[in-house]
Amino acid sequence: MSQSIEITYLGGPDIKKLNFSDAEILEAIEKSLVAQGNGECVIEPRAHLMPNPEFNGHFNVLRGYISSLGADGGTAGVKVVGDYVDNYKKGLPSELALLNLMDAKTGVPRAIVDASAITDMRTGAITAIGAKYLAPSKPKILGHIGARGTAYWNVRLLDHLFDFDEIRVHSRRPESRNAFGAKLETDLGKKIVVTDNWEDCLKGADIMVEASRLNEPAPLFKTEWVKPGALIVPYGTMSTIEDDLPDIASKFVVDEWSQCLIGPFGCFRRHVDRGQVNADNIHGELGQICNGNLVGRESDDETIILWHRGLSTSDIALGFAMLEKAEKMGLGIKLPYR
Repeated sequence: MSQSIEITYLGGPDIKKLNFSDAEILEAIEKSLVAQGNGECVIEPRAHLMPNPEFNGHFNVLRGYISSLGADGGTAGVKVVGDYVDNYKKGLPSELALLNLMDAKTGVPRAIVDASAITDMRTGAITAIGAKYLAPSKPKILGHIGARGTAYWNVRLLDHLFDFDEIRVHSRRPESRNAFGAKLETDLGKKIVVTDNWEDCLKGADIMVEASRLNEPAPLFKTEWVKPGALIVPYGTMSTIEDDLPDIASKFVVDEWSQCLIGPFGCFRRHVDRGQVNADNIHGELGQICNGNLVGRESDDETIILWHRGLSTSDIALGFAMLEKAEKMGLGIKLPYR
């Protein structure tokens, strides 16, 4: 007789009750990056599903494995996340996601998790951890483009690490950027400068983050705004940069190189396609820096680019940490699988 199997379901209300702290988020993601750097992960390049161009959106499918996470044999996971630009018109987040966690040794499903908040948190954590190793030693000014879900965690987790003197934000829609600034002021307890254009937001900032929601590529991020020694983190779906931005970088760091080679999206897509950014001229992957195999920033004079496209292992690591905490708190619903 086969063994009965139950799956834990963690919905959005459960995720909120977990009340994950900034430190908990950063710890889970940095551990996954170290595991990646140690060769303990399998990261399959993401797949894209575009149902209909008229919907102005697509699905990303992320697959991965961390051998050192969980029981003997480790944990595998698959996340499906929708990315729909016009969802705000319907009162919906642009990104909605589900994560499946499985015992990698037996294939037994363990959990189904609302990964919408996880997607936002882990993206912000990669930005912040990247800055931990790659930002100038005492960054004072943050310039941030974009107000979508990941944007909040970019700013919050970066400020958790650096306590900026000045935070500037911009988004295309006035109602979006004003609401974003107001939320950040409430949550961070400091003044947020809301700008009505890209230049005032980015020019001269020590850390420059671009997480925009453009419908098509447009060179709105000007290379001339970058001051020597800045950390540049552009990861919008559509490219916003000028052709020469990679040329000014002392170091170019990615989250995982194979993901930079596939799909139609990403800020440096055209630079990779024509060989301007390639495996020989990038500095390396962030995980190699986190585990100490590769040096990060070496001086405040270095201008550094971090391009992260999103790691399945980040979703798995944060989802697993939430599952463990939920079990201790008695949260979640047990569903009969078989």
